[in-house]
Amino acid sequence: MSRVGKQIVEIPQGVEVTLSGKTLNVKGPKGTLTRDFKTNLVSIEIKDKEITFVPKNEEIATRALWGTYASHVKNMLEGVTKGYEKKLEIEGVGYRAEITGKDIKMLLGFSHPVMMTIPENVSVVVEKNIITVSGIDKEAVGEFAANIRAKKKPEPYKGKGIHYVGEYIRRKQGKKSV
Repeated sequence: MSRVGKQIVEIPQGVEVTLSGKTLNVKGPKGTLTRDFKTNLVSIEIKDKEITFVPKNEEIATRALWGTYASHVKNMLEGVTKGYEKKLEIEGVGYRAEITGKDIKMLLGFSHPVMMTIPENVSVVVEKNIITVSGIDKEAVGEFAANIRAKKKPEPYKGKGIHYVGEYIRRKQGKKSV
């Protein structure tokens, strides 16, 4: 039994949820999200500002998707009401980032600047050495922030690179001189 799947998801005030076939649409004050679900495994029922998830059989795949679908819907509801945000910090001498049109240009100690195209459903703000990635889709925000971090991961000796704000970086002790 899925603990997450059994819970009833409450629809917040000002949010409109519609299910047409296997497509779930969530419309809120910040925007609209759409996702396709396999309704032949788990049925999604919308009644009186509540969403319930009922598995159609007891197969392993059905039990696995039961809680997953509930989490996806909760993330969609939170995204259209509050939104999501990830903050990354650039550390290192000469390391910096700037927004140029629909791209983010990062100078990370390589012989060339690193360019990344910003997805349409994500907004990026750069202030000094902090990159803020925000949007209504949790997956898109997390994936783009992870892609930025992957361009120059923090190294363990001096901590230079890109890391999440508040992330702990395990530091190694350098060479000792005797």
